[in-house]
Amino acid sequence: MAKADYYESLGLGKNATEDEIKKAFRKLAMKYHPDRTQGDKAAEEKFKTIKEAYDVLSDPEKKAAYDRFGHAGVDPNAMGGGAGFDDLGDIFGGIFGDIFGQSGARQSGPRVSRGADLRYRMEITLEQAAAGYKTEIRVPSWEICETCHGSGAKEGTEPTTCSMCHGSGTMNVRQGIFHMQQTCPKCHGSGKEIKDPCKTCDGVGRVRKHKTLAVDIPAGIDSGMRVRSAGNGEPGENGGPPGDLYIDVLIKPHDIFTRDGDDLHCEVPLSFVTAALGGTLTVPTLNGKGEIKIPEGTQTSKVFRLRGKGIKGVRAGYPGDLYCHVVVETPVRLSDEQKDLLKKFADSVEKDADKHSPQNKSWGDRLRNFFN
Repeated sequence: MAKADYYESLGLGKNATEDEIKKAFRKLAMKYHPDRTQGDKAAEEKFKTIKEAYDVLSDPEKKAAYDRFGHAGVDPNAMGGGAGFDDLGDIFGGIFGDIFGQSGARQSGPRVSRGADLRYRMEITLEQAAAGYKTEIRVPSWEICETCHGSGAKEGTEPTTCSMCHGSGTMNVRQGIFHMQQTCPKCHGSGKEIKDPCKTCDGVGRVRKHKTLAVDIPAGIDSGMRVRSAGNGEPGENGGPPGDLYIDVLIKPHDIFTRDGDDLHCEVPLSFVTAALGGTLTVPTLNGKGEIKIPEGTQTSKVFRLRGKGIKGVRAGYPGDLYCHVVVETPVRLSDEQKDLLKKFADSVEKDADKHSPQNKSWGDRLRNFFN
């Protein structure tokens, strides 16, 4: 049976460059690799075809011979210089290592792995978030077992080399024409066997403890942000690096202020008289007190801004603002004398209602238009 054209097998033209050949092969290899198409014989044959085409076209001398003489110019029995199926990691430059969990180079010795990350939830006040906060926390940790000194074996004994992987921590497994490497199921990658485990740590070599850590919460932090404490997570295995501790920050609700980014908002009660006549109003800020000037005739929901009285965020160059939302208070529990005074005041206002109650006039106009 005649062989397929190598260029057509890779979906290329005769003038394809070295880089185009490599990219085309990688794309097709990713699609037809037996580890992705397990049990599909047609895909396996397709992979063999594109592999053979790549072996020839990626070699300048073989490519030149093929371009001149076709298949007759390439001796299939002389392919020893090309990479075999057991060396796919070298051909693909490690691309299958990312997909199938193995690197181009074969590993030896016990599996080394990074420790798991830990999370800690911390509640702080708005004032602490604005100014920064230093504190200490207790977190779970592992420490070397004092009984077995980390070996995991009963006192007076030592771990032995794993009888299944012979200390390598990995096993070579064959699937069809491919060799794969996986963690030893007996020692779980440690390369050691513990026949008589330590009773203190149950053969783990470590015991669960708690440790106290100093934490520095930066000024301006907001809810949902987190602080990373490097190296304070779970310890790694077989000498691997430890994980990290992530502190999730949550700001407690405040009695006066609500936060919006770097800005603060608050509601300020305003007396009926001050709203009508105007005046100066003292308002709270995170750092003390501030003042706002109330103009005559101020209405409920009027907003006054105090520049720079908000919070300076973690990444901000300057602080936000404080927005004061005034709420005009209606007098309550009036005496008879006060009620009489208010009635006289109302009568005087009614005589020139359009001048003194512009919103009421506007509302009345809208009502008339609606009903008409």
